[in-house]
Amino acid sequence: MTLHSPFTVWEGDDIHGHRPVLTGVSVRLDHLFARPPGARRHVIETGLDLTGEVQGCLHGRFPGVEGDWLGVVNYEIGYADGRRDKLRLVDQLVPFHVLRKRE
Repeated sequence: MTLHSPFTVWEGDDIHGHRPVLTGVSVRLDHLFARPPGARRHVIETGLDLTGEVQGCLHGRFPGVEGDWLGVVNYEIGYADGRRDKLRLVDQLVPFHVLRKRE
């Protein structure tokens, strides 16, 4: 079951079915998972690589009470050791300020 927001845009029809419109975005992991200033580092070679940008698909959005927007995004995070497997995250609420629309 996919999380649908009041702002989800749909495509398709009653005959072939409806599906949410997916918008390609980049997720800036450095901003989403910002480390506190002065935090000690303890490198875990098999940990998730929370640096740089990863590609994702935006398929909805919700407003926050203070006017900030959160996107409903599917994306994957790789591991620091370079393994092929990735952690797939589905229907994540991500602040719009860490998203960039892909061309």
